[in-house]
Order: sequence, then structure tokens, then C-alpha cells
Amino acid sequence: MYKDVVIVGAGAAGMMCAIEAGKRNRSVILIDHASKLAEKIRISGGGRCNFTNRYTTAENFISGNPHFCRSALARFTPRDFIALIEKHDIRYHEKKLGQLFCDGRSQQIIDMLHSECDAVNVAWQMPSTIKTIENLSSDRRKPGSESNFRVITERNTIETKSLVIATGGLSIPQIGASPLGYQIANQFGICVTPLRPGLVGLIFSADEFSGFKEISGVAIDTEVSCNGASFRENVLFTHRGLSGPAILQISSYWKPEKHIRLNLLPQQSAQQIFLFHRRSTVLLPNLLARYLPKRFVQAWCASMLARLAITAKPICDYRENELLLVADKLHDWQIIPSSTAGYKKAEVTLGGIDTLELSSRTMESKRMPGLFFIGEVLDVTGHLGGFNFQWAWSSGYAAGQVV
Repeated sequence: MYKDVVIVGAGAAGMMCAIEAGKRNRSVILIDHASKLAEKIRISGGGRCNFTNRYTTAENFISGNPHFCRSALARFTPRDFIALIEKHDIRYHEKKLGQLFCDGRSQQIIDMLHSECDAVNVAWQMPSTIKTIENLSSDRRKPGSESNFRVITERNTIETKSLVIATGGLSIPQIGASPLGYQIANQFGICVTPLRPGLVGLIFSADEFSGFKEISGVAIDTEVSCNGASFRENVLFTHRGLSGPAILQISSYWKPEKHIRLNLLPQQSAQQIFLFHRRSTVLLPNLLARYLPKRFVQAWCASMLARLAITAKPICDYRENELLLVADKLHDWQIIPSSTAGYKKAEVTLGGIDTLELSSRTMESKRMPGLFFIGEVLDVTGHLGGFNFQWAWSSGYAAGQVV
């Protein structure tokens, strides 16, 4: 069998690429090992799919080559994807910070992409496992053949001029994540940058976190910083550590053995609070409970005051330097995670195909003509809030214009 374009991975990026290639009258086949289509779309956004972010810029992405994503993002924007869902009468809303979600279920986005693929005669082959991929470009076996690759699956053999790898990312293995995209890159000598979980909760050692296990479920509006990045959203206490939007964001910047910094009162001055209540007989934990959740204050004061060798007493009984120490810790609580919650809980995979290996305009390999990489398999990782889906749409679109 011959197809102009073989796309491995029928997720967000793969289907977008198939749609655009099909519009150009290319014969396209989508191959995926999963039996259910686009499970990552289905479970995203709590089942409502945070399909893009109105305010997408290159600054919302992490990459060893931070400028790589600019071209694709400029040529297929959030407005372009919004136009597509409006064409299909899918209702949506903005939750916060430009994050757009379906009013209904994520399945609407999957159905829309499936319909668009069918409209341009994209062929489907799933579930289907790839056994081997052969490079034909240096040894053409048929006179006049334009095939660059032979894809051998357990069902059939397909020759193609353009091979698009749209499968990658080790996050959420329970829904079928696999390292196939990286393995294909390695087969063809294409560099893969170090991989690690991203947008994931952080775990702390028992010693570091023993006093906070009992407040699981408490959330605090906090500014969290690490490695030059800073995010202000909720931090959620779990049985093993911290999660919530601010922690998921900062996890992509955290490195082992490094600390994260939490400003527990990002809109207020603890020093001014203490100054205002300087003559008060209210106990320190009771005063802080006016500004922070009581359960958290009790746990934090028990841990922090012990470390500072300060006892809990009325505000008026503290020395000035003691209150300054407490105020400093409220705005700069430094803690060292022991690990992340791993790929099983991670929303994305950091690292991937080295973007220096690819054309930023087409997503094509510079050393292997006809081989393209799109979506999460690349070393391009978005912040939380719809940016990773926008990268899938934009990179898929870019490749779809030329495959």
C-alpha cells in the first residue's frame, strides 16, 4: 500500500496534521496503537477540554530553543482554532486567564476532529501496532518510486513519502502513552533532550512534610517561585506534598535538590500586619488565621516556630526581630521537594526531540527528508492552561501544509 502521508499517533497534533494534509488532496492514513481515539483530549480539563488559551505567546513555552515555537504559533493561532469549533457550533467559555473550555464534554472536540478528517478522506488504522520503519530514501527499491519510508505494522505494509511522528510523551501511561516517538528518533540518529515529568505535583520527604499530612485538601492562594519562574495561583496540600495550579506550573522549572519558594501572603505585608497589631494580646496563630486557613496556620506555626526557636504567644510579647523572622518566612517559605509525583500524574513530558534538528516552519527533520515530528514529542512544553493543546494544533497545522 502507498500513502502520501503516514501519521503515527491519532491525537490532537496528528489529527490536525491529517486534516490540513487532506485539504491539499494528499492521501493520508492515521495509525494509532490505542483502541479509543484521543483519550488525552477526552480526559483533559476535567472532561471539558481546555482546548486553547486566548493569550498564547512563545513565552508560555519551555524549550531548549525558546524561539522555535514562534513560527508555528503565528501561523495557526488560538483565534484560528476558535473559528473551527464555532464552525461546528461547539459552545465554550473562558474559565480564567484566557483558558477556554467546552461548555459540554471533551468528546465534542474529538468528534469535530474526526469529522474534519473524514471530510478530507483521511484513512484510519487503529488499533494498530508498528513493528518496524525502514528508510528507503537512500536505497530506492522501485524505479521511479518517491517513497522515503516503509512502515510495517502487524496488519500491513505502507510506503510513504512523508512520515509524521505525532506520538510522544510519557505522561499518563495508563491511557496509552508510549516512548515510540523517541525510539523512532533514536533509530534515525535524531537527538532527544532529557525527559522528565512536567505539570505534576511535588512530593516531600516525611521529615520535611510530617506536620502537614493532616491538612490534605487545604488550598491557599500563593505565589510560588523557582529557577527564575514565578506563578500565583492556588497551592493544594496533599497527603504526600503539594499540588494545585501554582505547583503544577512551577514543577516544570524545578530540578532535584533545589528548593521552591512560597509567598503565602502575596497581596499583603506580614510586617505591616504585625505592626498594626503590635499591642494586641491575640496569639500569633490566631492572628494569622484571619488571613490564611486555620488548619494550615496551625500546622505551619507548629513547624516554623519550632525551627525558629520561637514560641506561640500574644503579639505584644514578641521581640521586634522575632516578628521580622516570622514575616520573612511568610513571604519566603523555602522547602525542598524530594521528587515529583511521576509520569503517572504528570500532564505533560518535558524535553523531547531536539528542536535544533527540525525546521521551525515545517517541523521536518533537517537530516532526514520526509520525516516530521509534531506535538508533545518535541522539546516544546507549554504552561498549564490550554497552551499544550494550542501547540498541538499549531505544530500539526505547520506540518500539514507541506507533507
